[in-house]
Amino acid sequence: MAFLHRVVAGNEVWAWFVAVGICVACFAFLRLAKWAIHRRLLAREQRAPSEFTHLMADLARRTQVLFLCAISLFAASLALNLPPTVSRGISILAILALLIQLATWGNRLITYWINREIRRQLEQEKDAATATTLNAVGYMAKIALWTIVILLALANMGINITALIAGLGIAGVAIALALQNVLGDLFASISIVVDKPFLVGDYIVVGDISGTVERIGLKTTRIRSLTGEQVVLANSDLLGSRIRNYRQMQERRVAFALKVVYDTPPELLEKIPKTVEEIIAGIPNTRFNRAHFKEYGDFALVFEVVYYVLSPNYNVYMDIQQAINLGLKRRFKEMGIEFAYPTQVVHLQPSPGLSKEAPHEH
Repeated sequence: MAFLHRVVAGNEVWAWFVAVGICVACFAFLRLAKWAIHRRLLAREQRAPSEFTHLMADLARRTQVLFLCAISLFAASLALNLPPTVSRGISILAILALLIQLATWGNRLITYWINREIRRQLEQEKDAATATTLNAVGYMAKIALWTIVILLALANMGINITALIAGLGIAGVAIALALQNVLGDLFASISIVVDKPFLVGDYIVVGDISGTVERIGLKTTRIRSLTGEQVVLANSDLLGSRIRNYRQMQERRVAFALKVVYDTPPELLEKIPKTVEEIIAGIPNTRFNRAHFKEYGDFALVFEVVYYVLSPNYNVYMDIQQAINLGLKRRFKEMGIEFAYPTQVVHLQPSPGLSKEAPHEH
């Protein structure tokens, strides 16, 4: 038994046996727990498949052996009286293993979220441009994650990262100044993806430019105008403008003027609002609002008509307006009402100095 009490490297032999036992038992327990959790999650996924269960099973599978070994070694070191440098080295190793494991899990979570959003964009929104942008967002998120992990690892190893961060900051400022337009468009692209002021396929109006959105890229957005040409706009310029998105419109309010001649009798003028209401109410996808004798115009009696088209489609609106115009033309012809058009009446009066009867020449 004297052998167990011999001192080796500052600890008795029995203490080393206890530390080895703790290390082996801790490692075996962690491996068994990982296996049991992973197997149970797989069994649950087979019974009731779900993305969340699949994700948890994948995270359990990605738990690294290095992480388990580092945790076991750290637990065993607590039972020994080790020199400060050795004890600190084991602590640093455990922290590094933990950071790497957390980064691995975080990397998988980012991939899961990005893939889910890309799949949703492609299947539900049919938006390949946003899916492409999400890939870039995921790539940037992973770079940020691993950068933070590396900085934390260096800080725990005793390396002064203040100067490193300052250097990275100065370099970042220089790069940002050199690429400020590109970065502005990039962040504008991210803003478009997150806030969704418009999607691919939407009909938008930006200033004097109008058309259908074809693609939302990392730097530019491409719009196909009604005349056929493709208009390329920088994302930062696009978000800095007022955007009118006609796809989000649920219904369209239409107001138009109806002009009839001054000779129209008052009895027929009273019938015009009711006639207009009957014509509009008889057309599908419309809701009549009002029709009023608004004013006496320069050459016509002016009626103002307001109705709603219960569809955002522009072609539907034009078909309805055409049907209204044809209906008004037929009904007004039947009623004997004439549409007014620009006319000018000139009244000529004889000059007071002239005789009423001009002399006849012989």
